[in-house]
Amino acid sequence: MTLPHVTRAGSTPAPKLPVADHWFTVTAVDNAITVIHEPHVHPFLQANIWHIRGRQRDLLVDAGLGVAPLRPAFPHLFTDEPILVITHGHLDHMGGAHEFADCRAHQAENLQTPPPGALASAALFDELGMTEPDDEEVPELLISAIPYEHYDPETYRLRPAPVSRYLTDGDTIDLGDRQLTVLHLPGHSPGSIALYDARTQTLFSGDVVYDDQLLDDIHGADQEAYVATMARLRDLPVTVVHPGHGPSFDGTRLREIADAYIAARA
Repeated sequence: MTLPHVTRAGSTPAPKLPVADHWFTVTAVDNAITVIHEPHVHPFLQANIWHIRGRQRDLLVDAGLGVAPLRPAFPHLFTDEPILVITHGHLDHMGGAHEFADCRAHQAENLQTPPPGALASAALFDELGMTEPDDEEVPELLISAIPYEHYDPETYRLRPAPVSRYLTDGDTIDLGDRQLTVLHLPGHSPGSIALYDARTQTLFSGDVVYDDQLLDDIHGADQEAYVATMARLRDLPVTVVHPGHGPSFDGTRLREIADAYIAARA
C-alpha cells in the first residue's frame, strides 16, 4: 500500500460512478511473466498481481482487491489450476484468493477470518490503524468506477480464503523450469513473505518493499522486525524487484531503499 496523493471531496456527495469497460488490465513483462492491474482502484489500494508461467505449474502472486472476479477475466491465463501465493493478508492482495483452490500463505497471516475490509477510506484507515496524513488527503471512496451496473461499494466485504498449505522461510515452489524460494520478511505484517528466484535474481516482494513510503505503523507492523528484514534484503543478490505496488526496480534501488529505511529506523 502506498500513501495517496489526491484531494478529499469534503462534504460534497460522491458522484455516481461509471461502469468500467474492463476492470482489469494485463501487461506482458517477458515471455513468462505478466502483471495484472485494477486501474479503477485508487493508488493506495491498487496492487500488482503477478502471473508467472511455468513448464509444469503456473504461479500467481497475490489476487487483487476482489471487487470483480479475477479468474473469469483471464481464462487464457488460468487454463490449469495455478499455485496462488498470498504475500500477506491485506485486502488489496487477498481479495480474490477465495477463487483459487491451491492458495498458500504464511501461517501468521489471517486469511481464513480476515477483517471485513472497506472501499471507504475512513473505514479502511480505522481498520488498518492509520490516521489520514495531514498533508496528503484522500478521496472518500477508493474506486473511481464500478465493475458492473448496480454494484454498491458499501457492500464490499473481504471473503475468507482457505489456505491449502502454509509456507515457511526457505520453502521452495517448483514450477518445472523455475524455482522460487520463500523468504519470510516480517515488518509490514507478521507473516509477510517474498518469493526469490536465485537463478534470475528476481524478487517478488509483495509489500515488504516497493519504491514509495513503506507502511510500518499500521496494525500488525513491527519496525524492529522491518529493520532486520531490510538488512537481509540489502545483502540479497537481486537484479530486479517486482513489488506489490508500483513499477519494478533494480537491485541498486532496492539497496538504496533498504539503507534509507535502516538509517531512519535503526
